[in-house]
This record gives sequence, C-alpha cells and structure tokens, in this order.
Amino acid sequence: MEDMSGVRRARYAVAAVFAVHGAVTGSFATRVPWIQDHASLGAGRLGFALAFTALGASCAMPLAGRISHRFGSRNALRGLIALWTLSLVLPSLAPNLPALCLAMFTYGACAGMADVAMNALGVEVERRLGRSVMSGLHGMWSAGALVGSAAGTLAAHLGADARTHFLLAAAVLTVLGVLSCTWVPDIQPAEDEEPPPRFALPPRSALLIGMVGFCAVFAEGASLDWSAVFLRDRLDSSAGLAAASTTAFMLTMAVARIAGDAVVNRFGAVRTVRAGGVLAVLGGLLVVLAGQPVVAMGGFALMGLGIAVVVPLCFAAAGHAGPNPSQAIAGVATITYTSGLIAPSLIGGVAQATSLVVSFGVVTALACGLTVCAGVLRSAERGAEREVSPRAAAVPGPRP
Repeated sequence: MEDMSGVRRARYAVAAVFAVHGAVTGSFATRVPWIQDHASLGAGRLGFALAFTALGASCAMPLAGRISHRFGSRNALRGLIALWTLSLVLPSLAPNLPALCLAMFTYGACAGMADVAMNALGVEVERRLGRSVMSGLHGMWSAGALVGSAAGTLAAHLGADARTHFLLAAAVLTVLGVLSCTWVPDIQPAEDEEPPPRFALPPRSALLIGMVGFCAVFAEGASLDWSAVFLRDRLDSSAGLAAASTTAFMLTMAVARIAGDAVVNRFGAVRTVRAGGVLAVLGGLLVVLAGQPVVAMGGFALMGLGIAVVVPLCFAAAGHAGPNPSQAIAGVATITYTSGLIAPSLIGGVAQATSLVVSFGVVTALACGLTVCAGVLRSAERGAEREVSPRAAAVPGPRP
C-alpha cells in the first residue's frame, strides 16, 4: 500500500505546479499593452498575434502524452513546466508582428503541453486519494494567476521594462516549478505499452465532455473580456467600478474552485455541474435585465460561481473516461481553448450587430447547456468510483 502521506505530498506538489502555471498567465496578461507598444501594433494586429497562442496550444497538446510516455510523468512535467515558464520571456522580445506571432505560437505550445501533463497528474492524484481534488487544483491556478497579475500590475505601475520583468519572473517561476515536480507522481509506462500517437483525434467521449467545457469557457471568456465594457457602456459606470467587476469575477472563480471539491465530493460531478448551470443562467439573466451596476456585478459574480468548477470536472472526467488520460485531456483542452479564443470576438461581433445585452443573452443560452448536458460526465464519474472500490482499496503506486 502506498503511503497516504506521500499521496498528499504529491497533491500539494501538483497544486504548486498549477499555481506556477497560472502565475505565468497572470504575469503576461498585465503587460500586453507594453508588448503592443514595443511591437508597434494596432488593436487588430495585436488580436491577430494573440490568436496564435490558442493555435500553438491546439497543435502541441496532443504531443504531451507521447512525451510523458517517453520520459515518465515526473521528468516530462519538469521539462514542460520549465519550457512554459521560460517561454514567458519570448513575447517581450518580439519587435514586430511576424516575430510576435512566432513568439505567441511557441508560448501557446508550451502552455498547452504543460497544461495537459499537469492535468493528467492531477487526475492520477485524484484517483489515488479516492475523492475530488481537481477543482481545488484549478483554484490554485486561479490563485497563481491573481498573484502573477498583481506582480505584473506593480511592475507596470513602476514603469518597469517588460523584458526585465519577464526575465525575473521566469527565473523565479522556473525554480519553483522544477522544485515542485520533485514530489509529483512518477508514472512509467509498462514495457509492452505502445507509445501514444504524435497526433490523434480525441475520442468521442472527450468530444462530448469537451462540449460541456466549451459552454463554461465561453461564459468565462465573455465575462472576463466584456464585463467591464458592459458596465461602462451599458450602465454608465465609472472606469474604476467597471474594472472592479472583472476583478470580482476572477476572485469568485478562484474561491469557488478552491472550495468546490467539498461540494463535488458531497453531491457528485453531475449534480454539481447541473446546479452550476442553474446559477450561471440566473447570473446571465441578472446581467441581461440589469438596470443598475450593482445588479450586473451580482450577475457576473453568480455566473462565475456557476461555471467555476465545470472545467476542472471536465478534465477529471476525461482522465477517468478511457485508457489514455493524456489523449482525452488533450481533446477536452483543445475544445476549451477554442471556446476561449472565439468567445470574446463573437461577443464583440454580436454586440456590433445588435447590442451587448443580446450578446450576454447568447452567453446565458449557452449556460443552459451545462444543465442539459451534465449527464455526459456520469460514465466518467462511475469510472472514478470503480477505481476506488474496495477491490482497489490498496492504493496503487506508480506503474513499474
């Protein structure tokens, strides 16, 4: 029987890796204006360059499973998280649009591969503990993003050069990420196990689970990018109050994810997602019908509360749904990345043609899909239950 203290230590180590991953994202997001000025880009060309992040992630994520098979889960994650933290420096070095597109493609590829590897290990830790921990792990990602964002905001306020800021942040985060990997599970493939393909279409189960994640990430992307604009343009809020709505949404997401595992362990993934869908729809309706800023802010907060645990549960479900967790997780991640990419631009297009109220009506309609489609998580939930049945009570260690 594996020492449960070792499993708990592995959980904290994986949580630290999630936080490091989030801190890179938060650091980058705060310095986008500096990068835009440095590369002398307008809004349209900047948006074009940023789209290469999702493109790079989608292309590279299927490779994560093969890398883990070749080097083992611990060494693979150690290398991939180091690539991700170090890639933070690249966008700040780009002097023009082509260079920035290449930098963002590489940045996204490193992000996607590390994302798949750490989520696969999160699923493994969850399996060994026999209870939900994925929501809390993603909550640590959100907490890391907030810390990285706060540090980046301070650097921007002080007028620091983003190249210096990113170099220092990358150095610190690389050390933290590599050290944290010392205690993550080291899963080695069996001698006769075939390596996964370099590129493969995700299994059908991942596609169905991914559509649930698509609805949640669409609402998340729309709220993060457009909540402040909604309050300012629709409800004539001050710039400070409008910005506070976005911060409140992020905090709600982080707190709900950290606390979400207790809810999932009590009620199960399916009922949690269905209830979350109801909360997200109610939040969307408050936004659409809001006549006062405080009502809209309450709606965005309620929406954040409703969707917070959906993506972690989708990754967990994908990891439990089939024999190749990395491939399934990569499929779900690709779909969710795509949703996060198209949501802000689609909301803007609908708002241009109609209004922001109609745009968030679309978001609310998609949130209904969480309640309607939550049942696709049931088979994966049963799979997780079988893995911690009495027959498997002796928690297995890494495969030899």
